[in-house]
Amino acid sequence: MKLQDIATFVVGNPPPGFGGRYFVFVKLTTACGISGVGEAYGVPFEPHLVARLIEDVFARYGAGTDPHDIEALWRRAYSSGFTQHPDLTMSGVLSALEMACWDIVGKAAGQPVHKLLGGRVHETLRTYTYIYPRPGDRTDVYHDPDLAAERAAEYLSLGFTALKFDPAGPYSAFDGRQLSLEALDLSERFARQLREAVGSRADLLFGTHGQMTAAGAIRLARRLEPYDPLWLEEPVPPDAPEEMAKVARATSIPIATGERLATKYDFARLLDCGAAAILQVNLGRVGGLLEAKKIAGMAEARHVQIAPHLYCGPVVGAANIQLAACSPNFLILEGIEDWGGFHAQILKKPIHFEQGNVIPSDEPGLGVELDEDVARANPYTGTMLHLEMTQHPVR
Repeated sequence: MKLQDIATFVVGNPPPGFGGRYFVFVKLTTACGISGVGEAYGVPFEPHLVARLIEDVFARYGAGTDPHDIEALWRRAYSSGFTQHPDLTMSGVLSALEMACWDIVGKAAGQPVHKLLGGRVHETLRTYTYIYPRPGDRTDVYHDPDLAAERAAEYLSLGFTALKFDPAGPYSAFDGRQLSLEALDLSERFARQLREAVGSRADLLFGTHGQMTAAGAIRLARRLEPYDPLWLEEPVPPDAPEEMAKVARATSIPIATGERLATKYDFARLLDCGAAAILQVNLGRVGGLLEAKKIAGMAEARHVQIAPHLYCGPVVGAANIQLAACSPNFLILEGIEDWGGFHAQILKKPIHFEQGNVIPSDEPGLGVELDEDVARANPYTGTMLHLEMTQHPVR
């Protein structure tokens, strides 16, 4: 079995655009006609250029090779150009290719990927969602704790037992910083009113995106502790795990992080520092399924849990599900509401969501098939990146 052909798809995510402005998918096909799909997350360049990067790496290291030889593909790409260092661009590109190889390997074996990575240990996967806006909202649910509390009740009716929110204000290219008193007050109000709304029926996941210094995050955490969040997410920028460890030691709230980290080497530093209790690997950035399984194993040895991150498309979502299903230390899975909308439309068969849980597929490979007609009918024509930070300091 040899890899022969590649196709890439840069797909615009239509309104409301939950999951980002666009998705970058790849399809690999072997000489014997088996195809597999993958997805790159958050590569910080124009997405059509990202598609070309994927094609270039495939031509150099993938074409003509056996898709089973994932370790060899990984090491060659990781070392490309005399690098051998975690690189978010290469890691995102490699994640998409590696994911597609696993999809092919599973289909060739007639088994879902989780069966090839140790076998299923979780029959259902608990999921959470952000508290998202809706058409006709009277205010911005991201900044209105009253509306957020009302919306939380709607999510609970769908079976969710965990909800995420991020009221701490914009994230900037100049962070970390001290949050303003106004932002601290609003964050505390959100936590208090959501806890009053959901009681003990749901966990609260307090999301931040590296806005704070360690000292600033500790100030925020002390305000949040009375409301017992399941986690405080990425309280400081991801480039200094030693600083994040200061926050972890100063609060009773578990620290979750990892969406902006890549490879076992980044996560080893995090674990060595004792910086997090929950690792949010994103399968479209971390280096792929096998790399994420290694990270999950490293975490398991330290009694740290995993909560796969998803703010992208459903192919990464499907890979997250495969990892979660076979990882003993799985905690919870991020989803985009109930996995409906465009995330369902672009798949031939949607991911199975049931009362706040995902039911892992028993279909061979990743368990999803990209609807290429839908992908081609929704090209991305914008100029902005998947996510962008505020370009000036926030006071």
